[in-house]
Amino acid sequence: MLSFVSYGRIWEEFFALRGVFNVFGERKPIWRKGKHLKKSLTIKDLPDSEKPYEKFLKYGAEKLSDAELLAVIIKAGARGIKATEVAQNFLNVRERNLLNLYAMPYDEMKNLTGIGKVKAIQLKCIAELSERMAETRYRREIKLNDPASAARYYMERLRHKDQEHVIIALFNAKCCLIADKELAVGSATAACVTPREIFAYALSHYAVNIILLHNHPSGSPTPSKEDDALTALVCECGHMLQITLSDHIIIGDHKYYSYREQEKIF
Repeated sequence: MLSFVSYGRIWEEFFALRGVFNVFGERKPIWRKGKHLKKSLTIKDLPDSEKPYEKFLKYGAEKLSDAELLAVIIKAGARGIKATEVAQNFLNVRERNLLNLYAMPYDEMKNLTGIGKVKAIQLKCIAELSERMAETRYRREIKLNDPASAARYYMERLRHKDQEHVIIALFNAKCCLIADKELAVGSATAACVTPREIFAYALSHYAVNIILLHNHPSGSPTPSKEDDALTALVCECGHMLQITLSDHIIIGDHKYYSYREQEKIF
């Protein structure tokens, strides 16, 4: 038979364990009798000289290191690990820099010590926001006869990809961008797209001019023989349909190749 003391012990453990797991199944810190038995160190536990918030207020965001900027988002660390240490550990794997926000898949990121599901979602959303901010900034600057403007607009969307992605950008008679679409996703070295797919989308939007874009995951935008052949074929089909291929741009890592600039499109 259980004694009165045993019952009390059971209820103590029951209430101590309530709320241990959040909606994602992750453990929460356990509090008992005013003590935090398994405490995650937060930014507040740092000395003032090391706190990103105080450093931001005193010097501005540009003075924060990459790890400190991430620590502001991460907020709390793991058991016995500061938020800044979690951030630094995040930066020390894979690309060994902030590109991990793009390169690291969510399923891998959530398993890092101190990250978990919620913080991984937050970090991936920040990466997506940065891409959209870059696109928003350059969208108004795109000019049909200026390959650099189109390359800037699509650079952040494409340069981090591990596979080849093919995009078609449509322009009206006033040379304004009216729509774009990702037509194909391939492997690390190739992607397959046909003129039929390209011009079916262009015709559905009454486009007058198009720009074809794709990335090279290797980082080098140098065109292949297959790239040259596709460009020539799309040009020929465009002439028959009276839809001009104004350029074919290959995106590398902060570099691009333009068939128009190289005078391979007329």
